[in-house]
Amino acid sequence: MPDGRLKWRGRVRAVLGDHIDTDVIYPGRYLNITDREKTAEHLFELVYPEIRASIQPGDVIVAARNFGCGSSREQAAAALKVAGVGAVLAASFGRIFFRNAINLGLPALIAPEAFAACRVGDELEIDLSAGVVRNCTTNQSIPAAALDPRALDLLAAGGLIPYLRRKYAA
Repeated sequence: MPDGRLKWRGRVRAVLGDHIDTDVIYPGRYLNITDREKTAEHLFELVYPEIRASIQPGDVIVAARNFGCGSSREQAAAALKVAGVGAVLAASFGRIFFRNAINLGLPALIAPEAFAACRVGDELEIDLSAGVVRNCTTNQSIPAAALDPRALDLLAAGGLIPYLRRKYAA
């Protein structure tokens, strides 16, 4: 989500299938890296290295069912955010991945039709507050589940930590 905005345009960088687990997103062998900026260097390294090399700020990852299943490590969501991914759309998410993504300020939208409605390179317009995704390339509306207002607050702030800093600084 570029610049903490709740509405923006981004290109589909990848359309992935079912059960993309956290080891595919961010391999466990790199969990010892403590510099978050360096985590993006290993994003999708084992299976889809071409995705990492092509990500531009605000790009969107689209997947089928159960994206982010597997381990509860937050590094998978963090590496996506550090790489510049603006959002992940999937038919469903691993529960802990979904929560980690929101807490880290990475929009994760449940959009069951996105997998069939998007191709790599399509331009999407995403409005998180309305829960609306539009494929600008095909002029098709893609239904997405609206996010809870508390999740929107976290995303607008850039994640849980910036949200709490603002809240308790006042």
